[in-house]
Amino acid sequence: MPIGTDIEQAAALLRQGETVAIPTETVYGLAANAFNEAAVLKIFQAKQRPSFDPLIVHVHDRAQVELLVSRLPEGTDQLMERFWPGPLTFVLPKTDRVPDLVTSGLDTVAVRMPAHPVARTLLGMLDFPLAAPSANPFGYVSPTTAQHVADQLGGKIPYILDGGPCSVGVESTIVGWGPETEQWTLYRAGGTAKELIESVIGPLQITDRGPLPVSPGMLESHYAPRKPVITGNITPLLEAHAGKRCGVISFTKHHDAAYNEVLSPAGDINEAARHLFAALRRLDASDAAVILAEVFPIEGLGSAINDRLQRASAKR
Repeated sequence: MPIGTDIEQAAALLRQGETVAIPTETVYGLAANAFNEAAVLKIFQAKQRPSFDPLIVHVHDRAQVELLVSRLPEGTDQLMERFWPGPLTFVLPKTDRVPDLVTSGLDTVAVRMPAHPVARTLLGMLDFPLAAPSANPFGYVSPTTAQHVADQLGGKIPYILDGGPCSVGVESTIVGWGPETEQWTLYRAGGTAKELIESVIGPLQITDRGPLPVSPGMLESHYAPRKPVITGNITPLLEAHAGKRCGVISFTKHHDAAYNEVLSPAGDINEAARHLFAALRRLDASDAAVILAEVFPIEGLGSAINDRLQRASAKR
């Protein structure tokens, strides 16, 4: 599978109805023309993703938003002006132009404007937006480098556009407007801190995950390595698993374990988020029997890290 930096080649393949892995500031996405249902189907086939899990559509500008979204609830403009381009996704009422396959039959569509310069250049070369979930087999750890995509998707896609390591390293935050509650709802914690969003529009409602997702990234078991992940206080967890080769994910501190992944020795929560998925991937490739992860501080992107670790540890 070719990995390269040829944006023209990536654009040509997308115009032909193919899939291309693309870099964003959050994680690498597997992209296809959002208006081409046959192309979008190739995303589901490559990822082995269930059709009930909707996709995020990536746009270049506000003009493309108007093609996708039928109404902008109060507060949308302020949030877009503050956080776009960037890791914030909106779930909004969709137009009839959006294929049902993209939205899993829902009457809403998830939309965001990525900040990665390569993704923005590519989107600017196309006359259609890109549906682009993370470029990994469904449910597994999201890729933050081009090589991660190649390792996971093998020969299933024709091209990987290399834009270097992702600068944020966790998926975007997802918010949506609840017409029943007349309030914005947080569907997924991610690369834009909840506190920053609330500083613009006030308190966010928190939603419980149901049996079927109402936005992308809501399934209980997700972002998971193949090895068991257990979250909690590391010291008693190591005692409980004495005699096993353990891999530990921690914020700042090394532990007496076979493998240690310290996400930020300096205590920078943004740096920790950036390193999370790569750490999970390394431990999954090691001979550790179990992965133990501590609970991170809940401020800023700590909530997103805890969310990903919780879903990585969910029983499947």
